[in-house]
Amino acid sequence: MKKRILLIVLCLACVSAFAQTKKKKTSTRGKKPAATTASRQRQVNPQANSVVSAPPVDTTKKTPAKPFERPLDGYFKKNNILSAKVTPYPSLRESDVAFQKRVWREIDVREKMNNYLASPKCRLIDVLLAAVMSGELTAYDPTPGKKDDVNGDSFSTPLTPAAAKGRLAGADSSVVNKVDKDGNIVGSSMVASEFNPDSVLKFRIKEDWIFDKQRSIFEPRIVGIAPLIKPKGLGTADVDYLPAFWIYFPDARQVLSTKEVVSRNSDATGLSFDDAFMKRIFTSYIVKQSNDKDERIKDYAQGIDKLYEAEKIKKNLMDWELNLWQY
Repeated sequence: MKKRILLIVLCLACVSAFAQTKKKKTSTRGKKPAATTASRQRQVNPQANSVVSAPPVDTTKKTPAKPFERPLDGYFKKNNILSAKVTPYPSLRESDVAFQKRVWREIDVREKMNNYLASPKCRLIDVLLAAVMSGELTAYDPTPGKKDDVNGDSFSTPLTPAAAKGRLAGADSSVVNKVDKDGNIVGSSMVASEFNPDSVLKFRIKEDWIFDKQRSIFEPRIVGIAPLIKPKGLGTADVDYLPAFWIYFPDARQVLSTKEVVSRNSDATGLSFDDAFMKRIFTSYIVKQSNDKDERIKDYAQGIDKLYEAEKIKKNLMDWELNLWQY
């Protein structure tokens, strides 16, 4: 009896377990799988499945070229001369000046030692004129006879850059005849031509020779420099060279210190125009010294006697210094 009851219980347990398993399978078949993110997007945006074609590439457009970079003309760049600074003069007190003499000299660029001043690569007149036109330097009127500037070299009247350049162009002026309707010459006028830098053959410098007893040194100090021009068309061959304008040399030193002089022997001179003047690397002749009559050498000497007088003045300056050290 007991065996029958256990058998019946086991049968009922198997039947109930089989029924539950069948019920789970039936419920699983009825449910749909969860929609993925991509399918949801496709349901929201039906056009997402469509293939979007890339925009056409314009093959006619050229890629932008690189900006032009000028190659270095050589194997090193000369930066020392471009960043050069002026070495200032030692300070000078009036009480220390035991002797002073003012001298005017003329430098002829046709002299062999002065050829570098007229080199087409870097002319002195081009350096000065460019600084005047840019406003770095001031040109002064050299016209004599003014009340406060008798000789015209005391830097009393500034010139505009255009006026300074016009005075240089006046050296190349020519006479143009005026003709009436019948072809008859009724007059003439001076017409200035384009300025030619090669027409400036001389420079005049004004300098003071000073003996500083504090330092026991006898030295020259340049005060001013002027390009000289020879006017044309005046009907005479004996026209003197005249200053086109004056430049105050202490102001010009910074400009001259950044311009390298050209040498026939070496391209690496390392010397500026300021160095050339400070080291006296030029040849010149004296045309005037300060005197009580304000005379020039040509006022009392002619011909070769002017050169003899110039050498005499130079010798007197040197002798004055040598006489200081005699015992």
